[in-house]
Amino acid sequence: MPNNTNNNLIEDLHNVKTQASAGSANLNVITVENELQIAEDNQVTTKKVQQISLKEQILPTRYLRNYGTMGFEGQSALLKSSVGIIGAGGLGGTIAELLARMGVGHLVLIDNDQFEDNNLNRQVLSQESNLGETKVSAAYTRITNINSAVSVSPYTLKLNSNNAPELLADCDILIDALDNMSTRFILQKTARELEIPMVHGAIGGFSGQVTTILPNDRGLETLYSSLLETDSEQYQYPDKLAEVELGNPSATPAIVASWQTQEAIKFLTNKGDLLRHRLLYLDSYTGNAEIIKY
Repeated sequence: MPNNTNNNLIEDLHNVKTQASAGSANLNVITVENELQIAEDNQVTTKKVQQISLKEQILPTRYLRNYGTMGFEGQSALLKSSVGIIGAGGLGGTIAELLARMGVGHLVLIDNDQFEDNNLNRQVLSQESNLGETKVSAAYTRITNINSAVSVSPYTLKLNSNNAPELLADCDILIDALDNMSTRFILQKTARELEIPMVHGAIGGFSGQVTTILPNDRGLETLYSSLLETDSEQYQYPDKLAEVELGNPSATPAIVASWQTQEAIKFLTNKGDLLRHRLLYLDSYTGNAEIIKY
């Protein structure tokens, strides 16, 4: 039966494919409308249609502007990938949407919070109409409306040492979109134990920072060494740092979230150079960007 289904899908795809250009490349493509119709007719998921379409070198038109950088191989790699996003607020909400638009196949979303009035200035998933709704619920709705090929595992809970390994074990990369230090260190510890890379991001006022930490790399303990006890392995730090005093204007989380997204995409597609052992520090107030090696 699966082979028959695949054969039918392939036949349907070739029957409705059209031509489109991406730069100098002339491609066979399939529109969103046809993609969804084939999924319905064959009683399969949109993801299945996209997977076979890409294998047949027929590009879903939703990814046409990805082609120049991703190609068929990169797009297929994204669709096979799973990303854990811890935090679904100012950073995480934007990251989730960007990854869904790029075509990452599975997202694990973790956040125990609900939308409040003061989220409206910067959190792209928040609206006047969904105040009080959990952030992961809003993210789930938004993502599935953007790209139904993306499956979502939403968890309305706080990440802790007990639940983290089980929730994140199947992810290819983890993204720190948190706003507190204690959970960040739990996330990093879990990432190391599971041998999964982690993209760290933090914001405060007009500034933000991004770095990618592989399992055996130096990490948060180096970046935040001033917060650690010198005579103990126990972390001593305030939960909130610069964002408490400086606030979070609208553009800052969007800028940092975009960089974090690019780091994840580069890792998943094996393209470009990661910000590994390097902290990108962005200061939009002065217009300066700096790479700090650590």
